[in-house]
Amino acid sequence: MKKRKPQNGHINQDRWLLTYADLITLLLGLFVILYAMSNIDKKKYSQWVAAFGGEFGSGKVEMESGSIIGEMAEQFRVEKMLKQVLEIDGKNSALSISIDERGVTIHIQEELLFPSGESKLKGSSYKMLDSLSSVLRKIPNDIRIEGHTDNIPIATAEFPSNWHLSVSRATNTGYYLIKNHQFNPEKLSVVGYGDSKPIASNNTEKNRILNRRVDIVVLMSQVTQTLNVQRQQAIQGE
Repeated sequence: MKKRKPQNGHINQDRWLLTYADLITLLLGLFVILYAMSNIDKKKYSQWVAAFGGEFGSGKVEMESGSIIGEMAEQFRVEKMLKQVLEIDGKNSALSISIDERGVTIHIQEELLFPSGESKLKGSSYKMLDSLSSVLRKIPNDIRIEGHTDNIPIATAEFPSNWHLSVSRATNTGYYLIKNHQFNPEKLSVVGYGDSKPIASNNTEKNRILNRRVDIVVLMSQVTQTLNVQRQQAIQGE
């Protein structure tokens, strides 16, 4: 008897196309990330590697790499947009942007926003906040505004402590965005840290200037936040 030929034999012959298609998809994702990171410095690269270390190096992380890659690329895109509208070229030390596990943070020193020891916004700060809002309103992320001070105590009738001053500055900055740019109050949160979260030692006036600031944080999505938590848990469990 003659053996019957498999009617669907051609399907097995084409299975290599599935592997090839997967490879092309992965390469495309890699090139997108490389393009987004074309201007990244060493510090940001280290942060990026740390974030992805959990994804590819720990069995405890159960996130899809495609989602994480897209979110990291989005952070770099937002950073680029903010630098363009704020005209940050690395020379203006009073205004800077950083990326960490929370998201993208705009650091604005006191001199650009407030008179010393006060929380009422300077008129000269409006243009900068207007430019900033043109980007922040386009993105769906929640925004957190944080007030910070140096460690020199303040004790006035209006501000009994540095904490009171930092809260008032964060509140006034957030309220300006709500009142003048129709930000949804549900999208904004404010917090005051006083002198509890310095970014430099308070041992010199130059460093104290760095600590007297308002940080505007573009919070990353819950997916990436979960990744970071799991990564920290994996590190602690080693």
